[in-house]
Amino acid sequence: SSSLSFFQKPRCFEGLTGVEIVMLSRQAGVLTTRFLQNGSRAWRSFATKKFAAPPMTYISGEEMSWYTMKIIREQWVEPFIDTSKWEYFDLSCKSRDETNDKVLHEAVASGKRLGAIFKEPTITPTTEQVKEFGLKKPFGSPNGAMRRGWNGITISRDTIHIPGIKLGFERPVFFERHAVGGEYGASWKGVGKGKVLTTYWPEDEKEKPVIIDGRVLHDDESAVVVYDNPLDNVGDLAHIFFQRCLEANIVPYVVTKKTVFKWQEGFWQKMKKVFDAEYKEKFLKAGLLDKCGGELIHLISDAATMQIIRWTGGGFGMACHNYDGDMLTDEVAQVHRSPGFITSNLVGKSEDGSLIKEFEASHGTVADLWHMHLRGEETSMNPLGMVVALLGAMDHAAALHPESQAEVTKFTLSCREAVYEAFRTGNGTRDLMGPNGLTTEKFVEWVAKNLEARMAKEGPAEIFTGEKVEAAPSKKLRKRYQAVDEDAMKAFFDKFDTDANGTISFDEFVDMTLDLGIAPLKAEELKKDEVRDQMHAEAESL
Repeated sequence: SSSLSFFQKPRCFEGLTGVEIVMLSRQAGVLTTRFLQNGSRAWRSFATKKFAAPPMTYISGEEMSWYTMKIIREQWVEPFIDTSKWEYFDLSCKSRDETNDKVLHEAVASGKRLGAIFKEPTITPTTEQVKEFGLKKPFGSPNGAMRRGWNGITISRDTIHIPGIKLGFERPVFFERHAVGGEYGASWKGVGKGKVLTTYWPEDEKEKPVIIDGRVLHDDESAVVVYDNPLDNVGDLAHIFFQRCLEANIVPYVVTKKTVFKWQEGFWQKMKKVFDAEYKEKFLKAGLLDKCGGELIHLISDAATMQIIRWTGGGFGMACHNYDGDMLTDEVAQVHRSPGFITSNLVGKSEDGSLIKEFEASHGTVADLWHMHLRGEETSMNPLGMVVALLGAMDHAAALHPESQAEVTKFTLSCREAVYEAFRTGNGTRDLMGPNGLTTEKFVEWVAKNLEARMAKEGPAEIFTGEKVEAAPSKKLRKRYQAVDEDAMKAFFDKFDTDANGTISFDEFVDMTLDLGIAPLKAEELKKDEVRDQMHAEAESL
């Protein structure tokens, strides 16, 4: 996997000299570098031929996801696209360490200026990795700086679907996760016995301070946690969410735990206000509220957890607070087979009101495959989430620069279709194809040949229109199946196969869903559940 690439940076990092040449061989997170003598540093740009891609920010990560995107750029992107306008930033641990995190601030500034960003998965180093990589200190996750720098509104996490292959959900599932506030922005302190007083001081110093909370701590050890939930941008989140649901013809829900956490009521009220004023009639006209009593439905987060398991037909969207969105989309990923089949796109807002969009996969750097790769073993990395993110960033960049939109659209559609065709024809990676699936490198090569043929054709990209849905590969191919007790599974099946004919009829299936507590409920029953939850919460608070 060693090769030498030369890249050019548009402006210098302070305190460093020479043009840096980056060796694309990372052993245990180490990026080898050396310098030339003309004065600038560490920026990489991909100069090729064909058509010129509009400007966007490319943020490079680490380990197996980094390596896979490297060979994808070489074989899928560079033969067709001049990417000299892309601004590249290396957010590997070593690069952040060498620049004292200047590279992160440069990347955030670039994304804010250009408005379209692609980001590979990155590492937030543990104490052990700080020692392993020889870092000066453990730098934190870059995500907080990005959300602040780009005025983050929401993190859109949606299911990815391969036409012709059944994964988990039949139709798309959309999620809007509030990008600010909650536990992720919390401050905390470990304390002992004593008193805690939380006080709000208004910006106008003429106003009196307000005591939010006062309490006595009786334990020898306690963790005191303080955070806030900003609500000013919830209206923007609502517009993004409802517009996307309406365009995709899916049913919207708002999720909170407001029956217990009273402070979450404001999120629901702001979402409902926007919906009722500007979207309700449109959703009614589209027939998307027919099973919801003609209203926007609020779901308690506990109920949402169960509905995600039940509603495998898909066709729904949920908007929720930061933490709930993180947890619930992990559940969506499991129903839909893997985090590799879920997008994770941060949407922010610039001063002029235009949207800043950052696209990435929802999975990590895939360290286990990286270590296999370093040992010289075969790997089979499915890059679908990263590829969809890269193409999404390119499409958004083209929307910001319409003069190149036709050429970019042909490439992004052709690339998507080439990847999808690989899986449909049994030339995908082993997570879907089983032991006969292709290695990382062979998969990239197969798609590259298919993409070359598609791009050589005149006219718009060819789109798959077949409606046959193939069965997904057996879940026995998953690593987690090794922990399953097959004897217990057989006994569980026999419990509901009451006539012992080796199949479960609809009546037996109904019995099973009722027994497991996952039977889908009617909209009016969901409302009754919410009322019961409210009464239970009020009783507990007495």
